[in-house]
Amino acid sequence: MSIDKFGYQQQLRRELRIRDLIAYGLVFMVVIAPFGIFGSVFQASGGMVALAYVVGAAAMILTASSYGVMVQKYPVAGSVYGYAGRAIAPAVGFLTGWAILLDYVCIPLLLSLVAGAAMNSIVTSVPVWAWVIIFVLVNTVTNVLGIKTTKLLNWLFLAAELVILVIFLIFGLKAIADGKGHGFSLDPFYNGSTSFTWSLVLGGVSIGMLSYLGFDALGLLAEDAADGARTIRRAMYLSLAVVAALFVAQTYVAALLVPDPAGLIANGDPAGSAFYDAAEVAGGAWLAKLTALATALAWGIANNMVAQVATSRLLMAMSRDGQLPKFLSRVSLTRSVPTNAILTTAVISLGIGLWMASRDDGITLMSAMVNFGAMIAFIVLHVCVIWEWVKNGRQGNPLSNLVVPVLGAAVLIAVIWNGNLLAQTVGLIWLGVGAVVLVVLLATGRKPTLPEVPGDDEPLTPAKAVENV
Repeated sequence: MSIDKFGYQQQLRRELRIRDLIAYGLVFMVVIAPFGIFGSVFQASGGMVALAYVVGAAAMILTASSYGVMVQKYPVAGSVYGYAGRAIAPAVGFLTGWAILLDYVCIPLLLSLVAGAAMNSIVTSVPVWAWVIIFVLVNTVTNVLGIKTTKLLNWLFLAAELVILVIFLIFGLKAIADGKGHGFSLDPFYNGSTSFTWSLVLGGVSIGMLSYLGFDALGLLAEDAADGARTIRRAMYLSLAVVAALFVAQTYVAALLVPDPAGLIANGDPAGSAFYDAAEVAGGAWLAKLTALATALAWGIANNMVAQVATSRLLMAMSRDGQLPKFLSRVSLTRSVPTNAILTTAVISLGIGLWMASRDDGITLMSAMVNFGAMIAFIVLHVCVIWEWVKNGRQGNPLSNLVVPVLGAAVLIAVIWNGNLLAQTVGLIWLGVGAVVLVVLLATGRKPTLPEVPGDDEPLTPAKAVENV
């Protein structure tokens, strides 16, 4: 559990036990996440939204296996950035960290955007951009107060989300049984009226994958976990299993209640209200408003809050290694949180979030961009596992060190290939900028490095630890 051997000093409080990590993962993934992007996934998958979530779960389980392998070897904040830097080379770690920044920095602003759209459907007099400001400010203040406050609110929000989900499922199933909607069928898994292709399904996965992002953020909490890396791995698997079952259940029921499936596939869901329309069929206007409010609070506060925590840990990790401005690694002595990194995340979320609020395709575009950055990082993660295995003389189980990473990377490459074209373009431009930054660093003698790791006979002194940080 000690991070001394990696050249770091423990600064964050180890407050999170496995139950807290599971709650964190469930809140980050949001057990009602499909409420907010249901229409986009439905359109992209040709109505086979439940199948898209099943395929997405399979890809994430393969990825969780590789996370489990690497977090055991490198239990430090920074996740894939740290794994790539140590397993392959610091320069590769920098580019990986740059790629995953597209994911983590964009997540909080996307969450504020979805929550703002949900609240605007309830209180139409308040524009989306105003709600974005409110959500960013609330979460920033909460996270600056410290990890204990975040942990308590996680449990409260998780309980509320589960209650609302159960209410929707009960009313939804009853409505279908009473003849509302389109009756019970397997269309959400295989739509006979649509020409089935894996390309179509993977297009839905490229958006729906957003709902699963969050289990990976548990790796960023390796220095916050009370029991270290061993509980991170277990928490990843357990939170993924629970949330996958809930995602499939709610999207299956909602798909059978969509008022105009053909219209949704043809025209999309620019207002982000498709799930609420299905909820209205199930229980009336009150259920539509309840699910919209739940989406706003879950995405805008609960998920946004933990996303900001994860993003700040990534910025802190890259900063203390000298690969981002040094001020981002400063940790509050009283709160034991990276305050500067939290505030920076808030400023970026506010700026880009207000811009995206003015676009009709803001939610769909941001969803695809976030997923692009995450999937690039996940592919590098799988490569790291294979690289380490080969480098260490192929010691260890070939199933988890070779077969699973190869399968996981193959699925993710297929998803990226069938994803949003604009998101692919923006993502590749972002990676190109990162490559230029790396070249500049190398040309100016600032080659990316990681802290010097003491030898077995060279203990890490406090002075040396502070110097490394």
